[in-house]
Amino acid sequence: MFSQTASITGIVLDEKNLPLENVNISSKTSGTTTKSDGTYLLQITADTKNTITFSHIGHNNIVLEDIILNTNETFEFNPVMKVGAIQIAGVEVSPTGKKSITGIITVSPELIRRIPGANAGAENLLKLLPGVSFSNELSTQYNVRGGNFDENLVYVNGIEVYRPFLVRSAQQEGFSFINSSMIENLEFSAGGFQSKYGDKLSSVLDITYKIPNSFALQAEASLLGGGLTLETASKNSNFSSITGIRYRNNALFINSQQTQTNVNPTFIDAQTYLTYRLSSKFRINFLGNLSVNDYQNEPLNRQTNFGTIAEPRALLVFYEGQEKNKYQTALGAIKADYFLNDITKLEFISSLYHTTEEEFSDIIATYELGSVDTNLGSENLGDIIDSRGIGAQQNRARNQLDALIFNLAHKGVIKKESKSLEWGIKFAHEDFRDQLRESEFIDSAGFFIRPPNANLINNQPEEPFEEDIIPFESVRATNFIKTNRVSAYTQFDNRTKIGNNNIYYNLGIRAQYWRLSGENIESNVQFLVSPRVQFGIKPDWEKDMLFRFAIGSYQQPPFYRELRDLNGNINAQVKAQKSIHLVLGNEYSFNLWNRPFKLVSEAYYKKLNDVNTYTIEDVRVRYSANNNAKAFAYGFDFRLNGAFVPGAESWVSLGYLRTEENIDNRGYISRPTDQRLKFGLLFQDYMPTIPNLKLYLNLVYNTGVPGGSPNNEDPYEFQNRLRDYRRADLGISYIFADRTNRHPKGHWLHKFKELNVGFEIFNLFNNQNSITNTWVRDVDTQQQFAIPNFLTSRILNIKLSSRF
Repeated sequence: MFSQTASITGIVLDEKNLPLENVNISSKTSGTTTKSDGTYLLQITADTKNTITFSHIGHNNIVLEDIILNTNETFEFNPVMKVGAIQIAGVEVSPTGKKSITGIITVSPELIRRIPGANAGAENLLKLLPGVSFSNELSTQYNVRGGNFDENLVYVNGIEVYRPFLVRSAQQEGFSFINSSMIENLEFSAGGFQSKYGDKLSSVLDITYKIPNSFALQAEASLLGGGLTLETASKNSNFSSITGIRYRNNALFINSQQTQTNVNPTFIDAQTYLTYRLSSKFRINFLGNLSVNDYQNEPLNRQTNFGTIAEPRALLVFYEGQEKNKYQTALGAIKADYFLNDITKLEFISSLYHTTEEEFSDIIATYELGSVDTNLGSENLGDIIDSRGIGAQQNRARNQLDALIFNLAHKGVIKKESKSLEWGIKFAHEDFRDQLRESEFIDSAGFFIRPPNANLINNQPEEPFEEDIIPFESVRATNFIKTNRVSAYTQFDNRTKIGNNNIYYNLGIRAQYWRLSGENIESNVQFLVSPRVQFGIKPDWEKDMLFRFAIGSYQQPPFYRELRDLNGNINAQVKAQKSIHLVLGNEYSFNLWNRPFKLVSEAYYKKLNDVNTYTIEDVRVRYSANNNAKAFAYGFDFRLNGAFVPGAESWVSLGYLRTEENIDNRGYISRPTDQRLKFGLLFQDYMPTIPNLKLYLNLVYNTGVPGGSPNNEDPYEFQNRLRDYRRADLGISYIFADRTNRHPKGHWLHKFKELNVGFEIFNLFNNQNSITNTWVRDVDTQQQFAIPNFLTSRILNIKLSSRF
């Protein structure tokens, strides 16, 4: 009765990585069950061997044998319960002192929080996966298997989340919506996903935030900013909350670029997830978010060297003026969970998203394009000595957007043994009020250049030319539009056996009714139906292998930006883009060096019709607002993960992609996201003599994407590619305290549940990566030169993280 205790905590998942409720967890002296979100907390006797059993109807038992915990130690164990033979696992202590479970698949959210990156978090981890890429470390956006940023779905605890619409440069971005300190679980699908997810063409990121069962305070600080995360829980566990506040300033990164500037990019956001259990059957949740991105920039000058060794060139630019951009977003969502009985769960979700965005800028740039002095003995080494073009450019923007998005949804699921039936219906109302005022004047030889398509007669010097000065490019539009969407889905999945082979299948269908209306536009109504199928088989082989196949229809009705053409005007007749996904995959689990490894392989093909073509300018997607193209994407993805170093998970990923489009039947050309080859490495290590000194390395290599074409030019005539993207980020931390390294009372570290201090080196090898081109015309030959816009160079960051 007076013995000391220890705790085991975590989340129990099924083979689809979904939380399992009412899992019985028992030891010789105590027992508990998992909550609706799969979490549990079990108290056991410390300093003695314990056997823990996890049991659940429809799943076979997990038996955790011979686990010994120290007094007051908390051990996190996140098992995945399988349908198959009883899983028996022992506890193995690695050279780091960390306890690992042998023979059981587990999930570690800590990996998301510890991997270094310019935008550390969930998306930073995704970009190391095959099939996922984006060559800009300042952005949290990502492309998946040839799709663009607008083709990805993001959910937090079943609630769809959005991002600002007007952001055009990654340096204007702040945080991802997802606060990595609040994550309990992460699921990601790169294609062939189920019907219960929405109507997008590329991917689904499904995040689950924690439901705390005790008090905790986590603090992080670095040269880029910091954050606080507070977890609370009432004594009876009926109320819990997790709240995070983050601050970030990107000046450290932006000042490392070639453009010298006075910049003040500040970003702050606050998020909370509250849960109140009214009874054992009814629970109310609230998700709230408020963020402010304030970007102020006063560029000064820039020199970019490019060309070849034999013919080096440079672009020298001097700036006047400034940018002031501000993006304010707010999200509030209420989710009610009702457990009708042991097999039926009902959800009701209502959310409201509001964003107000402003882009105000006046920038004058005078430039000189020419050859570079390469004479090592010259006083003008590196300077421009032979001008090929001199001119000026003035850019002005007065853009304002106000958007309100309301969602009301119901979801339900019935699970009985190995079968489940899911359904849902959702109503969405979107109200956009947008004003665009953009202009660009070009002065190349003492006079303003007129637009290339201006139908004006100029008979100088015989007749005076008295027309008004007009911009080379101009966008002036005011749009007020509303859309209503009603979508519904149903799906049935089952696990069964054919002989000794385990079979899994999911059959589903989605439907959506979409209606557009607005001022001075014709209404547009569309009705879409999308069937989807997933099938898996685990043969009764000696080797642990699983084969998967998915086929489905994915249709994306246009969101606001997809309706807006290059001139800013709304084309109300834009139709939904359509895609057919075919995915064939294999998972092979095996032991190597007496440690578990898994190789995941996938081949995919996507056929796209009614494609709305677009261009990408940094992180801004500009649509042509038509459906005049067809396209395809195919490729192969491989990922090998396991303990390359005992006690530390790492992985290697490799992907090949090809995506092309045919515009107006002119032939196939590469799409803007045609990034052929992808290699990613996530590696963790430690010093054997100092096991608390940890190393984290992520390395990415992507072949270059198409560099785009100058405005008003034919993209079929500009098919050059950007240089390959190569980047390595290194993080080294010393772990003073964590779950496996607690300190006794009286020690100065006793109050810390976690404490680590370290440093990060971003862009370890100082590679010059580029994201877009600036196009400059040679006045003599009229040739257009693509001047690369380089990204950030090598940067040192110091980081501290603690948890109480």
